[in-house]
Amino acid sequence: MSEPSKKYVGMDNDLNGGMTDIGKIIRDARVFGLIPESETCEGWLGQGIESLWIKVDAEWEKYGFLVGNLPEDIRQRFMRIHGEAVEKAKAAGWEADC
Repeated sequence: MSEPSKKYVGMDNDLNGGMTDIGKIIRDARVFGLIPESETCEGWLGQGIESLWIKVDAEWEKYGFLVGNLPEDIRQRFMRIHGEAVEKAKAAGWEADC
């Protein structure tokens, strides 16, 4: 999203099943309860995504940016949300970089 006035297409319409930098921000925001799990951020402007990223970054900072440092309930939510996203992306033809 290089243009501030450009609207985000939403997780459901993003490249590679949402396996993008913005997709990760949105999934992590869901993990931390910053947005509902149903929120795709479709139509959000760059400033909104950037604001969400700042909030997500602040949450990760509390745990040293390590999944293993997350409290059990948040770690389980992380594993579920990211696991489901990976499976959905793979079913749509995405292949993880090795």
